Order: sequence, then structure tokens, then C-alpha cells
Amino acid sequence: MAFTVVVAPDSFKGSLDARSVASAIREGWLSVRPGDEVLLHPQADGGEGTLDAVEAAIPGARRVSAGEVLGPDGRPTPGEWLQLPDGTAVVELAQMSGLPLMGELDALGATTRGLGQVLRAAAESGAKRILVGLGGSASTDAGAGALAELGLVAEGGSLIEGGAGLAGIRSLDASEMVTPPPFGVELLTDVTAPLFGPTGAAAVFGPQKGASPAEVVELDGLLRHFAELGGGDPHYPGTGAAGGTGYGLATFWGAGITSGADHLAELTGLTDAIAAADLVLTGEGRFDSQSLGGKVVGQLLQRADAAGTRVGVIAGSVDAVAEAAGEPVWTAALVGYAGSVEAAIAEPARWLHEAGADAARALGRD
Repeated sequence: MAFTVVVAPDSFKGSLDARSVASAIREGWLSVRPGDEVLLHPQADGGEGTLDAVEAAIPGARRVSAGEVLGPDGRPTPGEWLQLPDGTAVVELAQMSGLPLMGELDALGATTRGLGQVLRAAAESGAKRILVGLGGSASTDAGAGALAELGLVAEGGSLIEGGAGLAGIRSLDASEMVTPPPFGVELLTDVTAPLFGPTGAAAVFGPQKGASPAEVVELDGLLRHFAELGGGDPHYPGTGAAGGTGYGLATFWGAGITSGADHLAELTGLTDAIAAADLVLTGEGRFDSQSLGGKVVGQLLQRADAAGTRVGVIAGSVDAVAEAAGEPVWTAALVGYAGSVEAAIAEPARWLHEAGADAARALGRD
């Protein structure tokens, strides 16, 4: 009996994009079971790979260049967005304001100005709606850099010098900001962090952006200060996304905040595909307890469980146990095939092919 298999991984960050991951797994599966229908649905949660996942799923989607914009450390970098046939513009913060774009880490100085430049270009192009993927950011500036490019004006301090620039701001004026598109702005995130506090943007994500313990405390205080001036609800889940950019765009541009994995699953047709499939294969660079929260793999496991569809997980490394449809989830770790993390990263497509083949042997029984 032929199977219908849906392959829906996230990207293996720093190694391979989601589309390439899905293709390698598919080829491995088909090397064992060539008669099966294997459908590719590469996914993302709002971070790196969001544009790729949407572009692969929606016919007629096209990339639009915003020209050179400012990267998170002030150096120029190409900016772009994805234009969908219905007039929606999809913007990925990681593309122009992501952590890998930093020459060296600068937790206090990194800015989101490039994001604002792309958002302005998309809005002024006539986009009917904007989706903004928040993930992988380099900055902790509450989105101030982006807001400055959209027309927010500060008295005192600086909106364009990263989180450190927020210190001297005395007031904010949003009266001349670019008008949001008619059908609004939606922020896609995989975190529920508030703007500040022990589970906020600085405390949880500041260290990975290079912040020392003292700088984490400083940034947390600066985010509090910005919220006192801006109003809004800094405790709302997701306002701490992308160094507080969730808060900035929600407060000053009226953006909504939603689960990136959920929204993109609907946008790319994944939910319907899972319901019609015999089996789903997903994956990411590291499958651990965090995966079972709001990230792609965790959300997909919940969908598969609800549909009663079997599921397998292929990851760079595996440090979690999960169940779906009442059964333990089959897993495969690339480090087990390659022998080391370094070897797995060096040839990910090779090991994904092998894991796909093993998945067919283990899960492809009629």
C-alpha cells in the first residue's frame, strides 16, 4: 500500500534551510519506498526561514527588494520582503536585523533600523497587510530603531542607537508615523516572553546577544523606561519577542501578536495536509524540551496528535521524548549517523538522506 507522507521540518539553523532539509528527507524516504507520495511543507515559526517556507507554499509569491538597509550593527545589508498574491507582505526580521549579521556582538548597541526600513518600503508599496516574523534578532531595543524609521520621534535620548539609546528619552511622539496597511499588521513569534522582568526580553535572550549580567540588568531597566513612556501592555505574551520589538510594533503600530508556528501552518496549508496524510516527518536542529512549546516541531506534534496521524522527528540532536496519537514518537539524530556534531553540521544533507531512509524502514510498514 502506498503512503502519503508530509515532510514539514523547520530549518536547521546555521546549517540548512527548511526547504533543503525537507528535500533531503524526501529523497531518503523515496530511496526505500519509491511508490509513496511525499509532499514537502517546509515550515518556520517567524524566525529564520520564514520567507522561504511561505514562498515554497504559496504559488505566485515573489521576492521584492528594499535595496540596501542598515544591518543590526549599522553596516549595510540587503533588505527584502515577500509579496503574496492577496496583497500581503511578509517580512522576516532575521533577514535584515538578525544576530548572524553582527560583526561582533553588541547587546547595548544593536538596532532594528533595517527592519523599519523594510516595513516602511512594504507599507508604502501598497501592501494590504503585513506579517512580520520576529525571531533571531540581534538587538534589545524594544523595536525603537524600526519605529524611528517608521516616523516615531523621541525627545532626548535616541531611538537609533540600540537599547542603550533609550536611557535619555523623555517623551515619544507617534503623530507622524507611517500609516499601517488597511488590513493591519500581525507579528509572528515563537516566544511568550513579556517585555521586561525575570522572564522578559533582556533576562532570557540578552545573554545570547552578548549581554553581560550587568548589561542584562541595564537593558531590563531601559525596557521598563521605554514602556513607561509608550504605554500599552508590556506584560502581554510575546511583547518581549525580538528584544522587545513585539512591544514596540504592538504599541505604536497597532500590530497583533500571534504564534508564528500556528499562523504559518495555516498559511501554508499544513493543517489540512496533516489530516490527509498517513505519516508526518518533521525536524529541527535540536529536539529538546523547548521544542514542545511554541516552536514548529511542538506545534506539529500537537496537530498530528489531534488528527490521529503518526509522526516522526529527525533532528541534529535529540534530547526529548514525546508522544503523538497515543504512541511514542519515532526520532532520529544526525549526530548518531555522523558520529559527532561537527560531522553532522559539515554534511547535513547526507545524514538527512540516511535518516529519511531509516524513517521509511521503521515507519513505512503497511
